Amino acid sequence: MPLLIQNRGIECPGSTSEFFDRYPRLQENARAFCSKPPVHVDPKCLLYIQQREFAATTPADNSVSVIGSDDSTTCHIVVVRHTGSGAVCLAHCDGSSTWSEVPLIVKAVTSLSKLTKEGRLELYLVGGFNDESKTSHKLSLSLLAAFQKQKEDIHLEICCITEMNDVIANGIHRPVVYGIGVNVKTGEVFPASFPQKGPAEELRSARTFTGGQMADIYDSSRGLVKIGPCKWSPNLDIAFWLSQNDDTILKYLSTSPMAEPPHFVQHIKSTIQFLLEHPNSDSLFPGGQPQLYHRMEQGEWKRAS
Repeated sequence: MPLLIQNRGIECPGSTSEFFDRYPRLQENARAFCSKPPVHVDPKCLLYIQQREFAATTPADNSVSVIGSDDSTTCHIVVVRHTGSGAVCLAHCDGSSTWSEVPLIVKAVTSLSKLTKEGRLELYLVGGFNDESKTSHKLSLSLLAAFQKQKEDIHLEICCITEMNDVIANGIHRPVVYGIGVNVKTGEVFPASFPQKGPAEELRSARTFTGGQMADIYDSSRGLVKIGPCKWSPNLDIAFWLSQNDDTILKYLSTSPMAEPPHFVQHIKSTIQFLLEHPNSDSLFPGGQPQLYHRMEQGEWKRAS
């Protein structure tokens, strides 16, 4: 049976190891989840979620079949789903504001399930590993505590976090699962990788890089990805990083330098280059309006005129 998270009768654990010792069934579920090979998701049916983003939709969505996110090291990817309505939300959380983010994630699902009498809320937590700074550990406990404080009954189905998502390769700890997807039609949650991370990948990365908070990027009623408007100020000092070697960038701009995917440094450099090319964010959002993207018949996202 999954663990029912609620603030009646369940104490917050002092450590993730204590939590898993208390609920061995969650260990079994996590091991089974980690053993699954990652699915390479077709971008034509995908809604990709970057760090500090979330999106929610229902099985009736004709534009999106899978919501997914990856490149998670100390970050955690969160899925909440209502079994009655099939409404589902996926978020990529980095610990920047967990206690304010969790209610947004839950509300995104409950607001799409108002007319549904039957069903329950299910939770899937995946991410983190045994990093030296214990960043993963802190985020795992924070997420568990925040979900416990929600007024809704929430059933924890998969909890593949921190030590349950850890493997040692060449003497270095790293995550087993870096990314997951959720099938909007069936509710299946699975390890996944994503060759494409659009639309507006660099703009969205720039928003997070400059301190943007958790944002809902999808209007499921219209099938539109919506980005911004974002705010940042010119900062020529960041050009310094473009001349630095990979080790320096990893050391200072990553929470887990030894565990990042191979493309991390290039991703950081392209984001910084984008910010240098667009020093004032206002020019990207004429009239202060968000950028909107809709799915074409061929499957790619295109900016709405």
